[in-house]
Amino acid sequence: MLDRIALILLIIGGLNWGSIGIFQFDLVAWICGGQTGVVSRIIYTLVALSAIWCISLLFRERKEIHTLSEA
Repeated sequence: MLDRIALILLIIGGLNWGSIGIFQFDLVAWICGGQTGVVSRIIYTLVALSAIWCISLLFRERKEIHTLSEA
């Protein structure tokens, strides 16, 4: 379950970075009241923690990842 949450947060972060790169528009900051807003900073931090968590996916066995995702 934690793997799925982390991946969802990374997708949100990736889409946000894409909107910054293509349109120079920070969607998270726009929704949450600016880059320095508390909610924005929490979202940015959660995305970063999710990225750190997902590093572990690189070192897991394929069978273990499949078993964890079914649980």
